[in-house]
Amino acid sequence: MLSKRILRSAFALFAIMVISGCGQTNDNTNATATTAATPPGQQNLSVVPRPQKIADMMKARGEQDEANPTVRIMSPAKNAVINGSKVDVKLELSGDLKGYMPHKDPATGKGNHIHVILDNQPYEAYYELNQPFELRNVAEGKHTLRVFPSRPWHESYKNDGAFQMVEFTVKGGGDASKPTTTKDGQTMASPSSSPATATGTATPAREGKDYAPSKAGEIDATKPLLTYSRPKGEYKAEDAEAIMIDFWLSNAKLQSDGGEYRVRYSVDNGEARFIDSWKPIWLSGWITGKHTVKLELVNKDGSLVDNGGYNSTTREITVTR
Repeated sequence: MLSKRILRSAFALFAIMVISGCGQTNDNTNATATTAATPPGQQNLSVVPRPQKIADMMKARGEQDEANPTVRIMSPAKNAVINGSKVDVKLELSGDLKGYMPHKDPATGKGNHIHVILDNQPYEAYYELNQPFELRNVAEGKHTLRVFPSRPWHESYKNDGAFQMVEFTVKGGGDASKPTTTKDGQTMASPSSSPATATGTATPAREGKDYAPSKAGEIDATKPLLTYSRPKGEYKAEDAEAIMIDFWLSNAKLQSDGGEYRVRYSVDNGEARFIDSWKPIWLSGWITGKHTVKLELVNKDGSLVDNGGYNSTTREITVTR
């Protein structure tokens, strides 16, 4: 009888040990599954056709995409000297517009607009030309302003007269420890005294824009000039499926357009690829996270064409799924 009780106790103890061991194994497995780092995805970017969503928008716009809008910078004037830290930007739009007119749709938050670029910073969109566009807290020194018309999906118009640039000088400029902004508080340039990524140095900007300190280049308006436009900011959901690269090109033709230049681009410091025709391209295959996009204007030998340092520009974008 005693022997049977001993055997039953031993069996029960063994069963408890087995169950306990199994439970411990499951706990370890779950912990590993939830804490192990997920390897980064493989990003294989490829050039794809214009997204159907944009093709449908173009159809709905009628003749607008065949327009030839021209822009004239009325203020600041070429080589103007401005006293004080506020710079008023005034533009005049003309040309064969075919219904093209900058305006933001309140329902969608999108619409035709003008890209306004201070020095070599990311652009800010100017939607309502009948309303003032002010640059506030502009640093003392020499600056450049570049403008060109754009579609709601930020593809630029590339006709003669669409691009305008002026240089101007500010005396008695703003506080160098604070950003240059628009009248609505959108950042146009970061403080020159600290990195753009430093906490609290700049007013939050739309589309996740990051900035280096603003610095005007010594631009020769007669030489080849590449103006970076897109991509910029944050791309979410279907907008991240195909991301557009677009730019403005002055005083130069690309190889497929009968010229000798090429636009070299690279993503995340990866393999250099080339654009040989002055048209936007769309890249698909982006993985979630931050990415850098670099655009450069190079000659037929692959050497960078310098013009005030503006022909090599890198931007950071964010892809969110």
